[in-house]
Amino acid sequence: MTVGTVLLFVLGVVVFIVGLLISIGLHELGHLAFAKLFGVKVTQYSLGFGKAIWSFRRGETEYGIRPILLGGYISMVGMLKPRASGRAITNTGMYSAFIQDARQASAEQIAESGGDDSRAFYRLTPWKRIIVMVAGPAMNLVIGVLLFGVLLVGFGAPTTTFTSRVDCVLPTTASTSCSPDDAVSPAKQAGLRAGDVVVAIDGKQDPTITQVSDAFQKSAGTAVSVVVQRDGERKTVEVTPTLATRDVYDAEGKIVERADGTAKTQQVGVVGVSIGQTLVRQSPAAVLPATGAQIGASVHLIVDLPQRLVAVWNAAFGSQARSADSPVSVVGVGRAIGTVSSMSGVPVVDKIYTILGLLASLNIGLFVLNMVPLLPLDGGHIAGALWEAVKRRAFKLVGKADPGAIDLAKTMPLTMVVVVLLAGMSALLIYADIVRPVNLFG
Repeated sequence: MTVGTVLLFVLGVVVFIVGLLISIGLHELGHLAFAKLFGVKVTQYSLGFGKAIWSFRRGETEYGIRPILLGGYISMVGMLKPRASGRAITNTGMYSAFIQDARQASAEQIAESGGDDSRAFYRLTPWKRIIVMVAGPAMNLVIGVLLFGVLLVGFGAPTTTFTSRVDCVLPTTASTSCSPDDAVSPAKQAGLRAGDVVVAIDGKQDPTITQVSDAFQKSAGTAVSVVVQRDGERKTVEVTPTLATRDVYDAEGKIVERADGTAKTQQVGVVGVSIGQTLVRQSPAAVLPATGAQIGASVHLIVDLPQRLVAVWNAAFGSQARSADSPVSVVGVGRAIGTVSSMSGVPVVDKIYTILGLLASLNIGLFVLNMVPLLPLDGGHIAGALWEAVKRRAFKLVGKADPGAIDLAKTMPLTMVVVVLLAGMSALLIYADIVRPVNLFG
């Protein structure tokens, strides 16, 4: 690895760290803005965890950056409802100890802030608490939408195209030019041109390079319906691949040889076009569907997380290969961005596109993860506030007294389990991203 490659790798990592800081900062800023709007006392706003490496105080809030960039937080007074003063503790078991410790910590925080809990978070109405907690993940969603907008509208979406056309059916793989005796290619007969964008093939919309190639190879003698876009207009053409003998290539692009050293061949359908990919600019209307698709992919990843983590464990501590769709930590994303930045022979535009795509996917992932209805995630507070609103409404309908704010301290034992699981998952992914990183680029 040359010095220039190392510097480009480091530059890519720095770009990622800056992007991550912006994402975390705006996430916490969403919480902070609405908390202050609703009068909650916020004592800390932090990017990262650990001891502050830089901070300043403005008003009642300390703003700082900490070295462990795995997230951020704001410290709002009274996140949990404290134990009522004078109320006896009747249960001294471990479960109760978790609850009482959480209540005591909340009470001490309120006391350190002057003893007035009128500005405590738990005093807010349920809908205000929901707004405060949704505001953080919503910022990540907005960032993701904006980045997808830049990608799709500014750069374009990767689209399968015909990159070149041969006017005849070449007799062998090694042939490069037509002779008078060669048959006219199906591509020329159908009127396909270099630069045509493949919109659909045999009814399959937005096909990949592999899907287009397979459709032709498996359809010798059978008409294949191809929809292409040319000069802003869509055209439907019927292409009938002709049967030809072609060499067999392995996954690395090398010709597969028989035992006697000759090239292995197969009979496949050919049409006389090269299939590639190019970026085609999309309309703004394509941004939200693309964002929705990424949200769906992130939800699917979380639902399948247990079995995916087993695969990560087997890759990290065994011989199993790590799949391209494996979950990764921020270390893995940073490493991928650094790798993209240091690649030689890759256009700068393609590097920027890939980096923005990774940052967009990261923000959508953060949005989905934080909406999971478990404490200490934002979704846990949202679920608690929703339950409180339902409970209060139900009590009012049956003529009972207002039950008051929900006691989320009772969920602390489960919250501790979630914290341990999240910490373990993070440690596993970080370790795997160091010793067995995901290969995103072949």
